[in-house]
Amino acid sequence: MSDTTKSVSLHKGGDQSEYPVMDGTLGPSVIDIRKLYGNTGNFTYDPGFVSTASCESKITYIDGDEGVLLHRGYGIEDLAENCDFLEVAYLLNHGELPTPDQKTKFESDITYHTMIHEQMANFYRGFRRDAHPMAIACGVTGAMSAFYHDSTDINDAHQRMIATHRIIAKMPTIAAMAYKYSVGQPFIYPRNDLNYAENFLYMTFAVPCEDYKINPIVAKALNKIFILHADHEQNASTSTVRLAGSSGANPFACIAAGVASLWGPSHGGANEAVLNMLSEIGSVDRIPEYVKKAKDKDDPFRLMGFGHRVYKNFDPRAKVLRAAAHEVLNDLGIQDEALKMAMELERIALEDEYFVERKLYPNVDFYSGIILRAMGFPVSMFTVLFALARTTGWIAQWNEMIVDPTQKIGRPRQLYTGYGPREFIALDKR
Repeated sequence: MSDTTKSVSLHKGGDQSEYPVMDGTLGPSVIDIRKLYGNTGNFTYDPGFVSTASCESKITYIDGDEGVLLHRGYGIEDLAENCDFLEVAYLLNHGELPTPDQKTKFESDITYHTMIHEQMANFYRGFRRDAHPMAIACGVTGAMSAFYHDSTDINDAHQRMIATHRIIAKMPTIAAMAYKYSVGQPFIYPRNDLNYAENFLYMTFAVPCEDYKINPIVAKALNKIFILHADHEQNASTSTVRLAGSSGANPFACIAAGVASLWGPSHGGANEAVLNMLSEIGSVDRIPEYVKKAKDKDDPFRLMGFGHRVYKNFDPRAKVLRAAAHEVLNDLGIQDEALKMAMELERIALEDEYFVERKLYPNVDFYSGIILRAMGFPVSMFTVLFALARTTGWIAQWNEMIVDPTQKIGRPRQLYTGYGPREFIALDKR
């Protein structure tokens, strides 16, 4: 909120204008420049909006310098160690952790929405078999608005709630079907007796001809991966969801826009890039050569999965996943060259003075890629799992935006550097 005792003065020529300072619960204060253009005739210039607060939010807080990530005030480490994913989904969307009765009802609401409309299966058959699962997920998510007309009125609170439940419930089914289609296996329907992570493993890896036994350690690790990816403040995909939603678009279209944004290699594709890097390195004995390349500022090679744009100290999510990664690898007993390389790179990053001084610690993408590979997911599914988890944060952010009375349709400005007015030249004289 605005602090009437604090303001910033801007002097332009002989004119002066005042802009109030707004304080949040945590983090830097912001300067309210909504009247800047009216007062001065100027815009601000902030490529990537890295110094601009685009909204007011009560959902997630990040302190990159201290390595802090809070959801509704709760530390991510506490949530990952003590909650299941649907508890965190409830927290993000309702503001508080659920009571036992609230948890039971929410789990029921989600569980009984996990099946998708049977006609939606036809969409999958229209894709090529080698289509990237993210392309399928993006298309099918957007198509939900063609099947669920009773939950697209954004001005109806009840319809928004139903849409929220449907999106959280159906994303695992959509993602698992994308995988099944890509490998030529039949779709597996969800089971109401399994929890969120278990159900996704079942729909992804079970086949009709034999029973599928869920590994509890794998399910526990996947639950943590989902929690750690549930929301991350106003990143590119979340901002995309909000920007699409600011126009009044239906929630399914907005989430599809978020999926598309997440697909970028600089965002959700980072854990996929880790495995591609390991493939390039090839073997453990070549790691010293590539570490040397990474230290050479003139060499284009970069170690993927180390450091983070926001976290300048350490990624709190990575600390949780590091333990989970070692637990999964020990339980499965997998002998995999890529995983051996990953463990050796981790050792070097935690001990080598070059990495320690620059705080280039392994981040969440590094460990999630290792775990997902060990679980048997192909690299092409990594970003799909990210989208599945982030859906719950996206829909929470979308709901918050819808009821925000200060929200306006997104309309960034620009610094125009093209031609000025020019005289038109007829075609026969060009």
